[in-house]
Amino acid sequence: MPISNADQARISAAIHAAEQKTAAEIVCVLARRSSDYLYVAPLWAALMALIAPWPLVIFTRLDIRTILVIQTLIFVVITLILSYPRFRLAATPRAVKRARAHRASIEQFFTRGVAGTRERTGVLIFVSLGERYARVVADEGIAVKISDEQWRCALDLLLAEVRRGRIADGFVAGIEECARLLAQHVPPGGAEELPDRIYVI
Repeated sequence: MPISNADQARISAAIHAAEQKTAAEIVCVLARRSSDYLYVAPLWAALMALIAPWPLVIFTRLDIRTILVIQTLIFVVITLILSYPRFRLAATPRAVKRARAHRASIEQFFTRGVAGTRERTGVLIFVSLGERYARVVADEGIAVKISDEQWRCALDLLLAEVRRGRIADGFVAGIEECARLLAQHVPPGGAEELPDRIYVI
């Protein structure tokens, strides 16, 4: 587990304290990674297996049967190497990882009920460790008042601590900065609608 039960309790307490300053609802999600990228291993293996025979045909006198055996071995070996999640993640293009993490943040926004608050004042703080991705997703009642650039400060505080391995400290700092921004536009009041907790997926 990326964070301990004690750290989760600290984050829950930070959310509770933040929501005393604003009527907005804050939900946190920490993902180990946003996808398994299972298709990456066979794609890279197939590409290398298709490329490999050409130098063998041009620069060697190997017969076609031997080349086919080598081609098959290349496919199998690369697939096995990339079956390890760390290697598979490293082999996935950055743009693909960012797109998948972005999609996961939107999915979590709806899955955790952040889009269902009465005044449309839900805020999701999403971090995906494998992709090194973080995002604040705000519902329309807040998005019209606080720009992505303003959320950037909260994300910078969060990511600075996450890079040092202090995930809980990062979330607490990010939550406090989000509360400061939210308090300026969404004053306290209203009923509690969502649990004060972090979801670890």
